[in-house]
Amino acid sequence: MNPVFADLPTTVFETMSRLARQHGAVNLGQGFPDDPGPLDLRRRAAEAVVDGWNQYPPMMGLPELRQAVADHYGRHQGLALSAEDVMVTSGATEALAGALLALIEPGDEVVLFQPMYDAYLPLVRRAGGVPRFVTLRPPQWDFSDEDLARAFSPRTRVVLFNSPLNPSGTVFARPALERLARFCAAHDAVALCDEVWEHITFDGAEHVPMMSLPGMRERTVKVGSAGKIFGLTGWKVGFTVAMPRLMRVLSKAHQFLTFTTPPNLQSAVAYGLGKDGAHLDEQRAALQRSRDRLSAGLSERGFTVLPTAGTYFLNVDLGPLGVTDDAAFCERLVAERGVAAVPVSAFYAEDPVRSVARFCFAKTDATLDSALERLDGVAGRAA
Repeated sequence: MNPVFADLPTTVFETMSRLARQHGAVNLGQGFPDDPGPLDLRRRAAEAVVDGWNQYPPMMGLPELRQAVADHYGRHQGLALSAEDVMVTSGATEALAGALLALIEPGDEVVLFQPMYDAYLPLVRRAGGVPRFVTLRPPQWDFSDEDLARAFSPRTRVVLFNSPLNPSGTVFARPALERLARFCAAHDAVALCDEVWEHITFDGAEHVPMMSLPGMRERTVKVGSAGKIFGLTGWKVGFTVAMPRLMRVLSKAHQFLTFTTPPNLQSAVAYGLGKDGAHLDEQRAALQRSRDRLSAGLSERGFTVLPTAGTYFLNVDLGPLGVTDDAAFCERLVAERGVAAVPVSAFYAEDPVRSVARFCFAKTDATLDSALERLDGVAGRAA
């Protein structure tokens, strides 16, 4: 068996979700909303199954969805795109996997920023890439020119960059992106940008797509997700955006991975992307209110809550409580208090931060309040 996958441990998400089921816990570990998602989109998808085409759609995606993605990014991010710059994938993870298979050869180096989505590292290794890490630490979760200089080399071919960043909730501002863009240009590297949380930002924070920076249009692959945009995480409809030089090869990798994506979901997503931005504003406001509710409740109970400007997640610094093993803390929390969280150390490949726990706030008030009630008194005797 291939050792990249054969030697992988059980993911922390599977472990914590199993423990949550075992202990009847409130699951604030895995990142999905409590509600079923927008009714009008779900109805569109259902109607498209009954009345629409259910055979193979075009490999690159339905033309109406490719155009809808281009138009959407033009309205919301000022990107001048055509439908030819867009490919539809079966989720953002497939888009990332295909891009890595297309862009690197065995021995090429890939710069990764940790903490990171747990799929990145095995996908890089399976494609034959050699990971080089930029390590981010709380509370700023930022990086410097010196950090980048240590990670980049003459063998750097791809930089895999996630903003807004899961799990830290960081929305990287333009100066950080410009810093990274300079290194990409100097090393002739492609920026593979996981921007699935692009619409989930708070307190006026603005998501800046890497593709919009000077000199980056031709060397950026932008990845988006309908599941995140609409809170329909099970739909697995992703978008890859790139210029023709890159798309020519990206499309070949996609062709031999999933080939295509259910046409009814594509049709419904095209409809959703064509709506005005009011639903996105409402979603942001609702999620920000949930973030503030959970943050206030945790603070009242003695936890040190780190700031989060995006995603579904906030983090608690367990250091002031004397915790030096966040994984053990989270396992005790789910077993003894019936609340599932995720240790942020699980998002590092090396030299991890071991005193931060991640909680998902994309939940109903009742779910959040139930979790908070169960956390009464925990901070007083956490270690």
